[in-house]
Amino acid sequence: MILFILLFQVFIFFGNFYSNEIFDTSTTELVALQKQIDSLQKIEIENRKPKIYPFNPNYISDYKGMQLGMSLSEIDRLLAFRKKNQFINSKSEFKQITKVSDSLLNKIAPYFKFPDWVVKRNKKMQKMKSFLPTEVGKRYDQDILKEKTPIIDINSATILDLQSINEIGDVLSERIIKYRAKLQGFSFDYQLYEVWGMDKQVADKVLLVFKVLEKPIIKKYNINTIEFKQLLKNPYVDYNLCIKIFNYRDEIAEFQDILDLKNISDFPLDKYDRIVLYLMAE
Repeated sequence: MILFILLFQVFIFFGNFYSNEIFDTSTTELVALQKQIDSLQKIEIENRKPKIYPFNPNYISDYKGMQLGMSLSEIDRLLAFRKKNQFINSKSEFKQITKVSDSLLNKIAPYFKFPDWVVKRNKKMQKMKSFLPTEVGKRYDQDILKEKTPIIDINSATILDLQSINEIGDVLSERIIKYRAKLQGFSFDYQLYEVWGMDKQVADKVLLVFKVLEKPIIKKYNINTIEFKQLLKNPYVDYNLCIKIFNYRDEIAEFQDILDLKNISDFPLDKYDRIVLYLMAE
């Protein structure tokens, strides 16, 4: 398209340069062609503009804010609010905190993407307010916002849900989801501390909102018939422990009870409750 425009302009320039004739640029055909060129130029300019994709407004950086058209003072207000470990959960809260203009808010708000539990809470709040008088509704609005954050099942939390917690970004939220898959689901809250790179203080913050509300259904293997490679897939059994378990099974011929694992020399008793999530004795 750009090449077409350049060729057309070169044609006009050199056509005029090598000709003594007066070139009439007001003809219907040329006017129509010029309008078409102008239209193509506008499309090209529009295509070059950075596209906006859905995003959580709580994680707007300096650069992202500038791209959206926010002023430095508006960005600073947002960052100062987030440093207090507080979260914006609606379009109105974003305006209240940042003090952006209505025109900018209407332009960027359609791209706001909040965690599912926030969206559900907002809908509940709006539904309840619709049945209340205006003044009572305003007070109800404030009371809801002051409510303790609802507990969410960590086994159903999405990456976006996890990122609603301060200090949980793309990398750490993805690690949590991957580790959850490896475990076939979290069975205990404290398993969150096992995620690689997870700081205890950050995990503590996560567990204020996300907990194991419903334990996963984990496929168990018979300790008496399980193969070596399959046992190694147990998240809490390393190579050395795997050898000890198989040697002990050879000695006793058969495990009568899964509790017999504790009789193995140097068995990690602190991991027993997690190891047996994947094992049974039959």
